[in-house]
Order: sequence, then structure tokens, then C-alpha cells
Amino acid sequence: MRTRLFAPFVSIVSATLLLTACGSGSGGTDASAVAAKSGDVPTTDVVSTEKKDAAAAGLLPAGTTRLTVAISVGGTPPGTTYLSDGRTLTGQDVDFTKAVAKVLGIRLKVEQASFEAILPALESGKYDFGASNFGVTDERRRTVDFVTYINDGQGFATRKDSKLTRITDLRQLCGLNVATGAGTTFEATLEENKHVCTDAGRKPYQVQTYSEPSAIWSSVQQGRSDVVMSTINGLRYAVAHQPGLRFLGEYHRLDVGFAFKKGTRLAPAFQAAVNRLLADGTYEKILRKWGTTGSAIARSRISPPELKN
Repeated sequence: MRTRLFAPFVSIVSATLLLTACGSGSGGTDASAVAAKSGDVPTTDVVSTEKKDAAAAGLLPAGTTRLTVAISVGGTPPGTTYLSDGRTLTGQDVDFTKAVAKVLGIRLKVEQASFEAILPALESGKYDFGASNFGVTDERRRTVDFVTYINDGQGFATRKDSKLTRITDLRQLCGLNVATGAGTTFEATLEENKHVCTDAGRKPYQVQTYSEPSAIWSSVQQGRSDVVMSTINGLRYAVAHQPGLRFLGEYHRLDVGFAFKKGTRLAPAFQAAVNRLLADGTYEKILRKWGTTGSAIARSRISPPELKN
């Protein structure tokens, strides 16, 4: 019975949530989110009319006309996915990347890469920046610079037939199997805090990491995993669109930003570009398109300290 219930869920979400870094909840139901419930990917063009801003573009290093961006393809909104043609990338990170490029008047070379491979490749210069919902953590800030564009976080979900109701403390995971994505902030958070169970004299939870999201959801479907830890936006999307899944709450909020090699000279220009989008209304249009208005920020920042909550 459980397999039958989750078969459509796995097929739709199998290439999605956990390749992202972190997420945040949406504060309401937007029109695009309602449309997506029918299985449609939002296709409203909210970027093409954006104009170059001379002040922001003037902050780029001299001679910068083209940049290479690495994006991890997720599978369903708001993460990066393909339109029905099987070639055109779309998603919230894609829209923000295109909009910033227009403000700065630069061309983009888009390369796809696995989530866990992008940050290490920035140091080598393989990519100029990464745009895959990267959460800003103090650990990452040691080797990577960020320019923030949304507020996001970490959350949990489970099967609807689970006895779990809400998770706000990792001690509630003691004795459970927790599935998450390899190389994510979720994996780091879980591994760093395993001691909370043994400190309390309880059986520790087991962290099950997967590079392929389809394996994560298969693990949940087949009962090998009890809980999924992923982006709040992504989990809420899944819950809103599929039967048989329940959101268990937010755990930790994080800022999300474009990722750069440490010491990059691109950061001031990207920060100015995001702030331009905030000022001219394009920023709000992007969030409304993807149903993530609860993730809005007031202004962009460069490598801010990790949010503590």
C-alpha cells in the first residue's frame, strides 16, 4: 500500500529537492503556486524586460563581459528543472541569475554540475560563480564568498502515515533514519549534532546520504528512511503537490546566495544588481512566480554571518 501511495510522488520529485543547499518557507499561496498544483511549471517571463544598470555594471572588474555559472539541475520548482522541451532550464535560481546578468550587462555561459562539485570548483576557476540555492554558513564562508538573494532554511518531511507530527529539535530524530543529500548543509548539520542523542543517553539517529534524489525518495517510500531533511521551500512544494507526504516544520533558517571564489572582485557588482532588482520590482515578481514570497530579503549582503536561531 505504501509503495502504491508514493509511486507518483517519487516519479515527480525523484530529481529534485536535496541537491539544493537549504530553503525557507513561503509565507502564502501565490497564483503561480496554485497553477503548479496541476503539474505545470510556471513559465511567466519576469526577467527579459530588465535593463542594464550603469552604476551596478560599473562595479565589475574592467573588461568583464562574460561569466561562467554552474547550476545544479534539481527537477521540480522552485529548484532548477527543464521546460517541456527538455532543453530550457528554469527555476528560481535561474531567474535570479538571468536577471542579475541583465542588470550587469553580461553574457552567461551556463554549465550543469552536481551540487557537491560546484563549491570546490570555484577555487580552481572552473566556474566564475555558482547559483544553486547555496546556504550561507560560517563553515562555507571560510573558503567561499556569497552574495545573498533570498532567505532560506532547513526543514523536515515524512510520510503521511508516520506517527511523527513536528520536528523542531534534532533530539526528536534519535533512533530514526534520516535521508538527505550528499554535500549539503543538511548533511553537515546532522553529522555535527549526532552527539545530542548520545548526550541524552538515547540511540543516535542514522544519517543516510544520497547523491541522487531519486534514491532518497525511494528510501522513504520503501521504509528504509523515516525522515527527509531538505529545503523548506522544496519540502512545502512537495507537500502541496503530492498526497502521502507531511511537512514537519522548520529547523534552521539560512541566507542563500550566489557563491564565488574567496576574495572575488565580482561580489560588489552582484550585490548592487540584487539590490537593483529589489528596488525595481523584479525581485518580487520572481518570488511570486515561484511561490516563495516568504523567502524575501530586505537587501543583499556579502558573506553575512550565519543566521543563528
